[in-house]
Order: sequence, then structure tokens, then C-alpha cells
Amino acid sequence: MTTAPSSRLFAAALALGASVSAFAQTLPPPPPIPPPAQPAAPLPDKIEITPGPFQPTVESLKTYDCPEWFRDAKFGLWSHWGPQSVPMNDGWYARQMYVETNKAYKYHQEHYGHQSVFGFKDIIQLWKAEKFDPAALMALYAEAGAKYFVTMGAHHDNFDLWNSRYHEWNSVNYGPEKDIVGLWRTEARKHGLRFGVSEHIARSYSWFNTSHGADTKGPMAGVPYDGNDPRYEDLYFEKHPDTRATYPINTPEPVQRDWFYRVKDLLESYDVDLLYTDGAIPFGELGRAFLADFYNSNIKRNGGRLEAVYNIKDIRDHGEYIDGAAVLDVERGRLKNIHPEPWQTCDSTGPWFYNKGIDYPRQGANAIRLLIDVVSKNGNLLLNVPQLPDGSFEPAAEQMLRDIGAWMRTNGEGIYATRPWKIFGEGGKLNFDDGKLDPINGATEKARPDYTPEDIRFTRSKDGRTLYAFCLGRPADVLRIQSLGSAAKHVDAPVASVHLLGRAAPLEWQQSPEALIIQLPADLPLSPATGVKILFAEARASEPGSLASPADRSK
Repeated sequence: MTTAPSSRLFAAALALGASVSAFAQTLPPPPPIPPPAQPAAPLPDKIEITPGPFQPTVESLKTYDCPEWFRDAKFGLWSHWGPQSVPMNDGWYARQMYVETNKAYKYHQEHYGHQSVFGFKDIIQLWKAEKFDPAALMALYAEAGAKYFVTMGAHHDNFDLWNSRYHEWNSVNYGPEKDIVGLWRTEARKHGLRFGVSEHIARSYSWFNTSHGADTKGPMAGVPYDGNDPRYEDLYFEKHPDTRATYPINTPEPVQRDWFYRVKDLLESYDVDLLYTDGAIPFGELGRAFLADFYNSNIKRNGGRLEAVYNIKDIRDHGEYIDGAAVLDVERGRLKNIHPEPWQTCDSTGPWFYNKGIDYPRQGANAIRLLIDVVSKNGNLLLNVPQLPDGSFEPAAEQMLRDIGAWMRTNGEGIYATRPWKIFGEGGKLNFDDGKLDPINGATEKARPDYTPEDIRFTRSKDGRTLYAFCLGRPADVLRIQSLGSAAKHVDAPVASVHLLGRAAPLEWQQSPEALIIQLPADLPLSPATGVKILFAEARASEPGSLASPADRSK
């Protein structure tokens, strides 16, 4: 517990630093932090899980089956938004502002003052979300074609964006004084979107420990940052040696139990369909117990059906990855081939938290092409579009979402509720490393040549009767698809008809041994990707699953 002598020692250290240094604090100090309107409830003393078919063992958790809604949804939008949006400077601002060598450290002192006086607790108070209109935003997300929506629950900054029962540092007590998660959930349900949350809390214990440091040089050397103030230990944790950015080591049991019950409270209070953990399953046996509880609770709420999705990552030093126990998420990357189980890539049209200078038209086109590539490999895309600190979008971001929606309304038949074909594609840009960082807005993507008309991706209808092909480049008057030549090993029946997605009139085509050659209309719209719908002769395509690969026919 916090003691008065500790508070006096911290205050004395601040006073000493101010008196002996030449550091000039030219910015006004922050206003006092008020006590929470709703203090945190005490944590339960022991871990208890909801009874059900899942047990906290590897063998039991590997019996998980991804629900059909997620396999059909394909496209989700994510609000990766919170108090770290306020400076518009760095995606990990709460950590980096306390690192002397990081640009955020200097930025913070120039704009807010020294970290011993004005810390992240005070940044939280600047986050007012004064233009946050969840009804209008959710209508825009639905217009963009999203079938599920994910909100930030809590980032590594240890600040909860809901009416958190067990943690007083939350968005109802501080900052916007709004139940951000609850407001989002209400609107998502109104628009028929599945509702998800992301939690990044488990890494906070070490990630946020930079707040307990002090300058090593300069006029304020040795003066402790505000994370050392015991009055704010609930936000910053107690001081300890671990400042790793990955999962912490030797995390105390109360901190692990705090994570368990905070996230359990989040899931059960808001009837969450999807939970995204930034990493793999944290805290070993406790994490497995949490996952069993999540699945069992979801089954109970859904009348015996498991509708829950848990996104985890296969990353070293980020927890325990159990293949098959949850849905694999690849951050800012993609897989090389068709994955036997449903998976997801998460990406952003800019930095994870808002920063200036985003090229929205380019990012929107890249997002559509990424979506197609991911869906062709049995995956979903969860896309973040960064909000301004006040909760609104730049006009260009709104237009980008509308443009994505217009493309989805024309081409969504070949995206939603589809399954992989025997191969995912053809062309020159096929060789992506499994899970490699490959952001749509990053230098890696910019350095590559654009997709060409030879870059094709395939999907098929769930009943196996219809094939869809998407050209990721800009075709001219003719589209050639080599994998659909009559002599190609993947083709089981002759082509019967070809249509441009969004148009009723059939296209002219010729199926030679070398390729299917499609004559495109003269008024072909300018688009990030051109989609066509291909039907095959009924004699060979009447059986459901005839277009499926053997590995996928049981799905």
C-alpha cells in the first residue's frame, strides 16, 4: 500500500531537482488529478472459471472451432484510439515519452513540460473526445462494408476505455468521462455488426515501467519521473527492474489476477464476440484458464453455441502461442499460402495512433488489395483508421472509407462468405514471407513495384459452384488468367460464363489451353482491383465443393 513517507520522499526529490538545476519550466503545471468518481472494487481472491466443455489445458483448448460468422465476415474495422492519440506524435507515446533517447521525450518537454511534473497521467486528462460521435462513425463503418467492429479496450498505457469495475484509471473517471466501449457497443449492435475489443494490458507491467525512471544527464538528472509518485501507483504499477517492451518476466501474482478479472469484466459486461490480445496467451496457466473461461462463458450466453473469437499472435517473447486454440492474427503482415484454418491480419492506414500526413487515397487502395490477398488465403482483414484525438476523422479519411464501401458493394460477392480455391493466385507478387512485417503504409510496400495485370487472386463461393478472380493491377482491354486455361491442372470443367462483378451483362471470353482470355468493357471503371465471376459447365460443377481443394471440403 502507498505510505505517506513515500509521498514525502518523492516530493522532496522534486523540490531538490528544481532548486539545484538551471532547468526552466516555461509551461504551466498540470491541474491536480481528482480522486476517482467510482473507486475500483477489490479483486476476487482466487481465479474461478465458468463451467463448460473447455478446460485450461492445451489439449482442451485445441478443440476450438472458429465460428462461421467470422469466416464469412472477412472485413472488420478497428478503432485503435485512446489518450496516446493526444500528442499526435508516436504510436507508443506513453512509453517513449520517458525514454531520453526517443523523439517523444523531447517532444513532450517542448509541448507539456518535464516528465517529473507533467506525465502521462496528465496526458490522459487532455483526452476529452469532444467530437466523438459513435452513431455517425458506426454508420460510416457499416457503409464501408465492415461486418465486425473492434474497439480499443486498453492499450499498454494501462488505461481502460470502459466503466472498469476493478481499475479506477478508466475513461469514465478520467479523460473524456465516457464509457467509450459501451457507446461503441450500442452502435455496433444497432448496425448488425459483430462486436470486438482489443486488450494490450498484459504487457503494461514492463512496457510502462519507463515511467519510473529519471534523466541521466542535464539539469534534471536524477529527478524522478511522475511514475515514481506513489499516489499514481494504480496507473504506473510499482517500480521494478523490468522495462521490456515484450511480455514482462516475473510478473507478480496480483498483477496477473488483475489482468484476468479486468478483461473478464470487459468481456462479460459488454457481451463481446471477439477479443484481440496483443501477443499470444499471457501468463501461462492463468492465461489458459482465462481462455477456457471466455469460451465457456460465450457458450453459456449463446445457448450452447460457441460464437467467440480470440485473436492471438505467434510472436516470440509475447506469451504462449497454442496453434489451433484461437484465431491467428498477423500484425501488419500476411501469410505465404492458404492457411488451413481461418486467420486474420491487422493493419492500419497510418500509425496505430493518429499522426499527420496520411495519404488516404493510396492507403484505401492498398487496403482493398491487401483484403483480397488475405481472403484468398482463408483470412480476414481487421483495419484501423486512426481517429483524431477529439474522436473525429479527417475528411479524407471519411472519403477513403466511403470509397472502400463503394468497392465492396460492387465486389463484395467475391469477398463475403467465400472460401479459398485450390490455389490463392498467380502472377509475380506471390512470395511473401509468412508473418513478415509488411505494412500497407510502410517503406517495404513503397519500395515494391505496383501490382501488374498478371497478379490475380481467387476466391470461391461456399457452395463450390462459383469462382471469383480479382486482378490487382490495372488491366487493359483483355484479362488473361493462366490458371483457368483448359489445360491447367486446377480446372475440372469448361468455363460456361464470365461476368464483371456489379454488372448483369456477360463478358466475351475464350478458354484456350494456355489461359482464360476475358474481353473487358471499354468503360471499365478505374478501381484498385477488378473482379470477375466465373461459372463452369453444370455437368462438372453441380456438386457442391467441386471447386474446393480437398483440404477445405470439410470446412
